[in-house]
Amino acid sequence: SVAELAQGLSGAGASVPVAPAGGTDGGELGTSAELIAAAAASVDRGVGVAVLTDLGSAVLTVKALLAEGDELPENTRLVDAPFLEGAVAAVVTASTGADLAAVAAAASEAYGYRKV
Repeated sequence: SVAELAQGLSGAGASVPVAPAGGTDGGELGTSAELIAAAAASVDRGVGVAVLTDLGSAVLTVKALLAEGDELPENTRLVDAPFLEGAVAAVVTASTGADLAAVAAAASEAYGYRKV
């Protein structure tokens, strides 16, 4: 749902590939290294992949995949950002043609978004 919302709010549509990787291979709550690796590979266009996570197990799994070095596309970055707001900011920024550093920065800056 977050992936769909981010693409919908950004107006980027298919121009910015986004792939969800939530849950387990069996469709239950949890985290799957295989689903994360497959999602990252499916959106890789050779310019880097920003990965946003929701909770602790996803963070640990992505860190482990990055440490292994060959499970995720080259230039994959785990972005420290609020999940929903960061995803929207990342997709909006990527839709402008910005590079991975700018996409990651925009997502991280979402921590400062005020609602009231």
